[in-house]
Amino acid sequence: MTEVEDRLGYRFRDPALLERALTHASATSKASNERLEFLGDRVLGLVIAERLFADNPADPEGALALKLNTLVRQEACAAAFEAAGIAGHLVLARAETASGGRKKAVILAGACEAVIAALYLDGGMPPARAFIERYWDAMVSSLPQEMRDAKTALQEWSQARKGGGVPVYKMTGRSGPDHAPRFTVEVSVSGQEPAVGEGGSKRDAEQDAAHKMMVRLGKWME
Repeated sequence: MTEVEDRLGYRFRDPALLERALTHASATSKASNERLEFLGDRVLGLVIAERLFADNPADPEGALALKLNTLVRQEACAAAFEAAGIAGHLVLARAETASGGRKKAVILAGACEAVIAALYLDGGMPPARAFIERYWDAMVSSLPQEMRDAKTALQEWSQARKGGGVPVYKMTGRSGPDHAPRFTVEVSVSGQEPAVGEGGSKRDAEQDAAHKMMVRLGKWME
C-alpha cells in the first residue's frame, strides 16, 4: 500500500481502508469496495458540483446538471483512476484478472469512487478534494461551455435524417446490490449498429448509450 499512498500523496492512518477500497467484489464476499463506492460517488458529486457552481456563475441549473453528469459518469471515473496509476494494485479474483478486469471501466470507476471514500473517511474532505481536483482538473477545464443532453442530441440528429425516426431504448441488464445498482441499456437508430450504455440508473444508462452512439457517429468528442 505504500506505493499507492505515494501516488495518492497521502498517508493513511488506517491502511485497511485503502486496502478495502482496492478490493473488488470478485475477490471476496465480505470486505469488498462496494459500500465505499456508494459514499465516494456522493463525495465526488459534491466536490464537482461546488467547482462547477463556482466556475460557471451564468449557467442555469440544467446546464450545471449536464456538466455534472458528464464528470461523474463511469468513463470519467475510470479515466481518473487510470491517470492515478494504481490499477495494478487492484485485488481481483484470478478469473476477473484473466478476463481483463484491470481494464474494465466499471471496475476502475468503482475503485476510483471507493478510493475517494477511503480518503474522505481517513482524513476528511481535504485529501478527498485534493485527489478529485488533481485528476478531474483537465476534464473540468475541457468541458464545452454549451452542452446538450445526449438523448436530445441523438434524437435531433436521427429525426433530421430522412426516415430516421426516434431512437429506441431497451434495458438489457441490471446488476449490483440494491444500494448501488448498475443498469445496461441498448439504443437503436435506423441504419446504425446499436450502442450499449451503463449507469447507476436507467436514465443514466440511456444517456450513456446515446453519448456512445453520438461519439461513434462522429458528432461528439469522446
